[in-house]
Amino acid sequence: MLSRLYKFGWLPALSTLLLPLLLMSHLGCSSGRQVVKQSEAAPPEPVREETPPPPPPARQPAVEREDVPAPRPLMLANVHFDYDKYDLTATAREILAAHARALRERPELNVRIAGHCDERGTIEYNLALGEKRANAVRDYLVSLGVERSRLSTISYGKERPLDARSNEEAWAKNRRAEFVILNQ
Repeated sequence: MLSRLYKFGWLPALSTLLLPLLLMSHLGCSSGRQVVKQSEAAPPEPVREETPPPPPPARQPAVEREDVPAPRPLMLANVHFDYDKYDLTATAREILAAHARALRERPELNVRIAGHCDERGTIEYNLALGEKRANAVRDYLVSLGVERSRLSTISYGKERPLDARSNEEAWAKNRRAEFVILNQ
């Protein structure tokens, strides 16, 4: 068949027409670009925004502890009485005024006031005198602003002497009111 086409001169004419078409189609595809139809392409991946990592938790401000020193134990000095008396002396009033200030500053404290006597007199008489001494001290502290409910009294009479000797010096030490802090 090719020989017939060649023989009649169609092949050269046909080749003259087809050759440029083949070259054009080849050159058109040789640009290296690939045309991808949109429908055949893989779906675009969703755009992910880079989110920065969460910030570290905010540091809680340190609770500033105030270095408040623990309250010092309260010590209340004894007050003394004259022989066979329960009146408060000037010295006793000064001491009790200081006690009242300290007790007002420490309202959490409760105090027991113990009345004491020297060895002279009967047990019953000294128990009653010791009670009057304790009550006189309590009432004076109340008059200076200390709540009565924080103060209790007891009388030991002559049963708990500070000084066991039998002389004026020892008796003066034993005629007293003592303070016991009940809750410190």
